[in-house]
Amino acid sequence: MTMTDPVSDRLLKSSARHNYDPELDIDWDAPLVDGLWFMQPERLSLYGTDLWDRMSEEQRIELSKHEVASISSVGVWFELILMQMMVRDLYDADPRGQRMHYALTEVADECRHSLMFGKAIDKVGAPAYGPPAHVHRLGRLMKSIGYGVSAYASILVAEEVLDRWQRELMKDERVQPLVRMVCRIHVLEEARHMTFARDEIESMVPRLTKVTRTWHQASLAQTAFLVARSLVNPAAYAAVGLDPREARKAALGNPHYQQTVAWMGERVTPYLDDLGLIPRHQRPLWKRSLLLP
Repeated sequence: MTMTDPVSDRLLKSSARHNYDPELDIDWDAPLVDGLWFMQPERLSLYGTDLWDRMSEEQRIELSKHEVASISSVGVWFELILMQMMVRDLYDADPRGQRMHYALTEVADECRHSLMFGKAIDKVGAPAYGPPAHVHRLGRLMKSIGYGVSAYASILVAEEVLDRWQRELMKDERVQPLVRMVCRIHVLEEARHMTFARDEIESMVPRLTKVTRTWHQASLAQTAFLVARSLVNPAAYAAVGLDPREARKAALGNPHYQQTVAWMGERVTPYLDDLGLIPRHQRPLWKRSLLLP
């Protein structure tokens, strides 16, 4: 018999007890509610800027629809990368082991999440923006070469950033019920995924050599930068009649949005820093990602 993995065993039992089926647990036929936001207005990238002041209330709500669609579609993009890295990691694993059993359960969760996000984007009537084209191309490289500590740490960064945002969003009654339910399902199931990623990272870090540690530090910093900077595709601004270049520049220079992205990352960055994965020479790139204030 294979050895019991306590963390995987606990997560498998939790998955069995607390699991959603978005096809059944979300009323996809319910109409959207007129006048409600699609995400918290205070977390929108242009909130507090001169552009925001010039926008009508209807235009601001429309922007919230396109920003939530952008963030959600970036989530689908990264979940597809995540699944490919995890399945590749399991290629040589023992199919009798609980670690593999939970990892496959997580992949199944992510399949449902990607389907859920896709249906939600379609329901709100926005494009699936995804990341900018050059980042999408780089994702092909990441899914092919990502492994070990930096792979699981990258997974954790993406999951923690979305989790922080969604935990606040799902409680906000100004937001569409559909969006809040999607976030509630994702938050519940991603909590298990983050526990698994942390356990994997903590088991791998002590075994790193100086050379491999440096490689994983650099890989993680690049991924964190690309993910954080890709959350709002500039095409989302064009959808509400704004110049995408002007709006993108205003968003990245917006102190309020900078604080929002740092807030989204404020749980995961200290954790990774404590593990030695955010060294001094990589901190400038982390700061450019806005995840470090």
